[in-house]
Amino acid sequence: MKEKITEQSIRLFEKKGFSETSIQDIVDSLGVTKGTFYYYFSSKEELLMDIHYKYIKNLVENQEKILHNDKNNCKAKLSEIVHMLIGNIDIQGQSAKIFFREMKNLKPEHLEKIIPLRDQFRINIEELIKKGIEKGEFKNHLNAPIIALGILGVTNWSYQWFKTGGSMSAKEVSDMFVDMILNGIAGH
Repeated sequence: MKEKITEQSIRLFEKKGFSETSIQDIVDSLGVTKGTFYYYFSSKEELLMDIHYKYIKNLVENQEKILHNDKNNCKAKLSEIVHMLIGNIDIQGQSAKIFFREMKNLKPEHLEKIIPLRDQFRINIEELIKKGIEKGEFKNHLNAPIIALGILGVTNWSYQWFKTGGSMSAKEVSDMFVDMILNGIAGH
């Protein structure tokens, strides 16, 4: 039931927004009582924090797997991370939208669980870029923190416009982003 409440809440938050969705809306849509909701969550915000935590924890875990694959060089790892981020938005579009759009509704004590994971994800990209610079895979004049933020800006913002089943697949969008990040857009 906890998963059903979470899944239905994600749909409602995506459609109506967190603030506009009441606990009553959630339980009515599932045909259960508020008591059922409160058995699993102490508040609507705890539910939102749970959604955020699961989303970012999953991303960090997948990123760590990519980073620990010693068979790939830094360029390949960066490419895999971009593909993973866009693929995640493709598969979990509603959760991604909630993660990026509704973070403002989390209280400081809930953000304390989310922000370190979000920061770790960014720092992992920075470290990968620094390593790639050291190995000569990336230009040596790059500022790794700025490049990491740029990559995250490009990929994370796609939750706003990317549509599953649209004119381009997640792989096509990811390939285009990877080409732009690794090769730029200047003609030869």
